[in-house]
Amino acid sequence: MQIRTLDFAIIVLYLAGITLFGIYFRRGQQSLRDYFLGGRTAPWWAIACSIVATETSTLTIIGTPAIAFAGNLSFLQLVFGYVVARAILCVVLVPQYFQGEFYTAYQLLERRFGARMKSAAALVFMGTRALAEGVRISAIGKVVTVAFGTGERRSIAIVAALTLIYTFEGGMSAVIWTDVAQLALYLTGSIVAFLLLLHKIPGGWPEVTQAAAAAGGKLRIFDFAFSLTKSYTFWSGLIGGTFLTMASHGTDQTMVQRLLAARNEGDSKKALLASGVIVFAQFALFLVLGVMLFVFAQQHAGLPVPTDTDRIFPEFVVREMPVGLAGLVLASIFAVAMSNASGSLNSLASSSVIDLGRHSGDRAAVASPADAAARDKRQLSRSRRMTLAWGVVLGLLGLVRWGGVLEAGLTIASITYGGLLGVFLLGSWNRRANETGALTGFVIGIATMIAVRFYTPLAFTWYVLAGTLVTLAVGSLASLANPRRD
Repeated sequence: MQIRTLDFAIIVLYLAGITLFGIYFRRGQQSLRDYFLGGRTAPWWAIACSIVATETSTLTIIGTPAIAFAGNLSFLQLVFGYVVARAILCVVLVPQYFQGEFYTAYQLLERRFGARMKSAAALVFMGTRALAEGVRISAIGKVVTVAFGTGERRSIAIVAALTLIYTFEGGMSAVIWTDVAQLALYLTGSIVAFLLLLHKIPGGWPEVTQAAAAAGGKLRIFDFAFSLTKSYTFWSGLIGGTFLTMASHGTDQTMVQRLLAARNEGDSKKALLASGVIVFAQFALFLVLGVMLFVFAQQHAGLPVPTDTDRIFPEFVVREMPVGLAGLVLASIFAVAMSNASGSLNSLASSSVIDLGRHSGDRAAVASPADAAARDKRQLSRSRRMTLAWGVVLGLLGLVRWGGVLEAGLTIASITYGGLLGVFLLGSWNRRANETGALTGFVIGIATMIAVRFYTPLAFTWYVLAGTLVTLAVGSLASLANPRRD
C-alpha cells in the first residue's frame, strides 16, 4: 500500500510548514523564562489546546480506535476520571504553583522538603517520560510506515529530526502555538473520517448501532462491576482515572510546564478546566470511530485487516479516504505526534537544566546587567544542548517494540505516577512530613508498584491510587519515626 502523490505532497508541505512555524518563535528569546515558559504570554485558550494536544498524541489517535475495534466503548469510563481530576487540581495544586517563580513542578518539592527530594522526583520524571515518549515515537513509526511504506527506523528518524529542529529553536512558545494549529487540524480530520465512514457504511448510523449490538455490545460504556483486575470498569475509571490525571497533570513536568506558562493562576485554572471538556469529546469521537471501523470491516470481508490493531485507522485513511483528504488527516496525525514529542523534549530539558543543574546558584552570582546577560546566554545554550541530547535518547527508545501503544504508554506512566502524586500530597496535607520521610515513602511507593506490575494481576488503572496510598502512608510513618530537628 502506497500513499498517493497529492497526499504525499500535502504531508511534506505541512510538515515543512509546521517546522518553519516552530522555528519562527526563536525570535526574542533571551532567558530561560522565554525558552521554557514562553515568557508567560500565551492566552489561557491556547494553553488549553496545548494541554489537549499533549494529552492526545499519536497513542490516542491510533490506539483509542484500536481499543474500541477490539472491544467496546468502556475506555470512556476512564475519561470521566480525567475530568474530575482537573477540578481537584484547581483547588489542591495549581494555587501552590503560583506562590513563587517556578519553572518546574519539582521546585515546589524543593521548597517544601529540600533539594534531595526535588532531584529524586526529577530523575523519576525523566525516566518515566523518556520511556513513555519512546512508546509514542514508536507509534509515529507505525503511522509513517503505513503512509509511506518505509521501514520504521527510517520513519522514526525523519519525524524525530523534524521535531527536534523546531523544539531546539522555538522553545515553549513553539510548542504551545503549534499545538493550537495541530489540535484544530486533527479534530477536523477525525470528524471528516467519521462522516466518510458513515457514508461508506450502508444504512448509516442505524446500521452501525445494530451491527455493533449484534457483535456483543460494542457500544457498551458502563461496567459497574467492582474488580481490581479488570482495566475498564466504572469504578476503576472514575477513581483510577482521577488519580492518574491528578498525577499526570499535577506532577508531570510536561503538563505542569504548560500550567506554569499561563499569565496567572486564574488563566491556568481556566485552561485546565476547558481542556477537560475538549478531551472528553475527542475520546468519545475516537472510540466511536473504532466501533465504526469494526462495522466497516465486517461489511467488507474482502479487505485485509491488520493483525496489529494500532494500524487499523491509519490503513483506513490511506486506503479509503479520497485523495487530498487522506493527506490532510495523515498530516494531522504526524503533526500532533511531533508536537507531543516536542513538549516532552522541552520539559525534559527544563527539568535537567533547572532541577539537576545550578540555575539558582547562577542567579545568585549575578552582580551586574552584563553578568545577567552573559548568564542568560549560557543558560539558553545549555538548554538547547540538553534538548538535543534528549532528542537522541527519545529517538533510540522509539525503536523498541512496545506492543499495544496506548495501554503500554499508560502502564509505564502509572507505575511511577503514584509515588510522584503521593509525595506532592504528603507535602500539602501533612505538616509534620519531612524530607527523610518523603524520600522513604517515594522510594518504597515506586518499588511497590514495580513489584505489583510484575507479580500481581492488578489492573493498571488502579496503579496510581495504590502507589499514592503507599507513598502517603510510608512517608507519614517515616516522618514520625525520624522527626525533623529544630
